[in-house]
Amino acid sequence: MEELSERTTSACTMQDNDNHSTADPDNITFRLVRNGDSPQKMAVENSCHNLNIMKNVDVLYQEYRDTSKQQEIDQRRQRDGLPTAGSGVLAAPALQLQLRSSTNSLNLWQNLDAVKKSGLLQTLEPKEIILQEAMFELVTSEASYYKSLELLETHFLRNPLLVNTLSQSDMHFLFSNITDIMKASEKFLMDLEHRIEESILISDVCDIVHFHAVNHFQVFISYVINQVYQETNYRRILQENCAFRENMAILENQPKVKGLSFTSFLILPFQRITRLKLLVQNILKRVEENSEKERTAILAHQELEKIVKQCNEGARKMSRTEELISIEKTLEFKSKSVPVISHSRWLLKKGEVQQMSGPKSTRTMRSRKLYHPIYLFLFNNLLLITKRNSSGDKFQVLDSCSRSMLRTEDLEDQGQMLACVFVLKLLENQEDREVSYMLKTESVSDKLRWICALTPNRRTRFLSTSTHEPDSPQVQCIQSYSSQEPDELSVEMADVLHILECTDDGWILGERLHDGERGWFPNRVVERIMSAEVRAQNLKECQRIQQAQEGAQGTRAASRGRVAVRNSQYNASWTDL
Repeated sequence: MEELSERTTSACTMQDNDNHSTADPDNITFRLVRNGDSPQKMAVENSCHNLNIMKNVDVLYQEYRDTSKQQEIDQRRQRDGLPTAGSGVLAAPALQLQLRSSTNSLNLWQNLDAVKKSGLLQTLEPKEIILQEAMFELVTSEASYYKSLELLETHFLRNPLLVNTLSQSDMHFLFSNITDIMKASEKFLMDLEHRIEESILISDVCDIVHFHAVNHFQVFISYVINQVYQETNYRRILQENCAFRENMAILENQPKVKGLSFTSFLILPFQRITRLKLLVQNILKRVEENSEKERTAILAHQELEKIVKQCNEGARKMSRTEELISIEKTLEFKSKSVPVISHSRWLLKKGEVQQMSGPKSTRTMRSRKLYHPIYLFLFNNLLLITKRNSSGDKFQVLDSCSRSMLRTEDLEDQGQMLACVFVLKLLENQEDREVSYMLKTESVSDKLRWICALTPNRRTRFLSTSTHEPDSPQVQCIQSYSSQEPDELSVEMADVLHILECTDDGWILGERLHDGERGWFPNRVVERIMSAEVRAQNLKECQRIQQAQEGAQGTRAASRGRVAVRNSQYNASWTDL
């Protein structure tokens, strides 16, 4: 592919492999028109605006993503009356836009020369300008994403320094179907840019998102599922292949990579498909209710949600199956054997706790003889109570119980001695008996995490967002965190989460607003949202999306019929030119 610096977005065109006038859509080489291409090759009418979006975007997607998220955090901090990052002072109130830094070339729609000259800024209402910015950000961020994909291809995938050091199988492990991902992005970007060039007042982008999500974005699912093996094989290759390791260090240190790691490029597709869903959500929050734009935004969001869900479930299924196989190899059943491997089973939490036995007097509570280590394996539908063997590599199964037959009792109100102690009751164990275990954990947070995992229907300290409480406590993530345990939640910068539970030693059980995912994370990576107005707005926007989705589901059949007509009229800019 041509260097990105040579490209412009003045038009989109295509050529078939034989340069015939009629092209087979399945065998098309797609490209953006370069400077110097003849007018005959350009698929844009003379009235179109030459915005040169791709040419003007000089930030990689990783930079855009970090900057955009930091500005979301700064905007919330302004409304909380807190200093913004790097300012040391309070920033002046700003229009409710995700303003992008002037030091980066991701310009606002309102700063485009064509927009300034058009007079639109004097006639449009502020809410319409905000909507235009939301749609324009989807386009410019896609351009930045494509720029990063091109660098992944030209600097790594096609680079002889790497290609000559890797076997064909290792090339596939590392890059998977990234070329298909690039083709999908290029088609998508062409149509987005063509829409803007048709009119500087953007009519819609979500209809284009929906079209491509339905027809071209399935390639994301295969790529994300393969990422389960990507990281493992990358570590293996680095360890085993000295030439690859040395050449990778050379490539990562070159200026064009801007200090970014090779792996930051490999994870781009999943980051993009999840971010794209959030960008569509941002548009959905701002469009007029019951309008055509709302309808297309809902359809686009539904399709993206399906894809993200399939990506998550596919990746989880691969890793969960491997985890079950690994666990089963370590288990030794004392009496009744329980089959562990099942397509409907996965690990939720595992770890060592202390079983307390004997008389519970104050004197014996301090005795080490009272405690016996046991190891719990908690799955989504099963609990195994085990103990390590003498060598420490095997676990003897002592008892088991269906997860639905578990009950817990917290003993924190019975004195400091029992602060880390709780009772686990098996209503029907493997011998069809009711038994109880008094268990002690290392910390209060460990105890609470075990209780929440063992009995998920237990009432938490704070209610879920689904209860629509107007002033529920919320936090915003200010530092990304990758989960270390199965019951933890990976959070990204700018994520807004509803607090369900918190401990005095620094852990929070939260529910992410935009997707409802739950899990534990350390409180050091988040900030409390102090403004009641911001919390109420976050909840209102969350409910708006939920209600729009629910309303759309009631008329899904009719919507599909209408969108089929719309799609038959909508021509992608890379076909029939």
